[in-house]
Amino acid sequence: DPRPLRFTSGSGFILIYIDQLTVHLFLINILFLRTLEESCMLICGDGSSYFPDKFSVTLFLSVAMKSGGTQLKLIMTFQNYGQALFKPMKQTREQETPPDFFYFSDFERHNAEIAAYHLDRILDFRRVPPVTGRLVNMTKEIRDVTRDKKLWRTFFISPANNICFYGECSYYCSTEHALCGKPDQIEGSLAAFLPDLALAKRRTWRNPWRRSYHKRKKAEWEVDPDYCEEVKQTPPYDSGTRLLDIMDMTIFDFLMGNMDRHHYETFEKFGNETFIIHLDNGRGFGKHSHDELSILVPLSQCCRVKRSTHLRLQLLAKEEFRLSALMEESLQTDTLSPILIRPHLEAMDRRLHLVLQVLADCIEKEGYSNVVEDDLLVEGLNTGTAPQR
Repeated sequence: DPRPLRFTSGSGFILIYIDQLTVHLFLINILFLRTLEESCMLICGDGSSYFPDKFSVTLFLSVAMKSGGTQLKLIMTFQNYGQALFKPMKQTREQETPPDFFYFSDFERHNAEIAAYHLDRILDFRRVPPVTGRLVNMTKEIRDVTRDKKLWRTFFISPANNICFYGECSYYCSTEHALCGKPDQIEGSLAAFLPDLALAKRRTWRNPWRRSYHKRKKAEWEVDPDYCEEVKQTPPYDSGTRLLDIMDMTIFDFLMGNMDRHHYETFEKFGNETFIIHLDNGRGFGKHSHDELSILVPLSQCCRVKRSTHLRLQLLAKEEFRLSALMEESLQTDTLSPILIRPHLEAMDRRLHLVLQVLADCIEKEGYSNVVEDDLLVEGLNTGTAPQR
């Protein structure tokens, strides 16, 4: 059967789609930022990946606000015409999401975007476009280079003599919620742009387990315990690996505490034999003191998981490959390290055991072969091996 095979090689992250007639080679890391050398992005053959120092200091040619979305994001264009999405710092590492905040009004955190990229790699999903942290001079690198008059007009000097701006967006774009530097330096995350739609068309899908985004209403899956049976009979979840990919995404979101997964995207080229792109992870890592079990509902309702994912989770629960330790080590490579405070790292270990308990309950109830789907039949794709440090 046609299926995408994933490899990591010295020349990049290659997706090879094989059928009877064609072989499509997508050098994904080249497409992310146009070219490997010019983007300064490398994905190494041993599975590790990083942004060289050059990327963290490459000059911006122009800056503009990104349209759409609820909170301020900037499109940064480099001198080589590569582009990245910049999310400025809105909360300190120590701040938690207030308990009375709804998930749809939570802040988007730059450090959550960075941490999500590292977590995605450690889980061996590799579906988050590369993200790195950067300290930006708001005067020289944003205000003085932007041609966006609407953005430029929102700059001001605060009573504490710090440079501030707020831009235009649906939430938190006002003088009261301004982003202020120290005095003009601000942290942010830089996420590699996906390929231009002219090169690689994408499709946006509504998440079947999307929340209601309403203060009083509940979504159907929250009141119907048999909701997954309905999803299983609905394309594209009735064939291929899409439902299993949703389970991967569910686990990924639960480990981060991310409740804001309303849509997801895929590349059109592969049809239903594709993979989900894990975009917009800024509302993760908001609460380390609370585990939001409702995020795990898709997993507990469907009781399905890939064998590769199950093996990886079991491995990360072992003391010698503890998830929190691998995350801490990986995050130390980022320019803005430390990215997460200790309680968030410990929360991931705690949540990992909760995921494994849900799967253990499913296996006890339905049997191993009915819960765990063997996706390791293709030689060389066994991902249950020890993670690369």
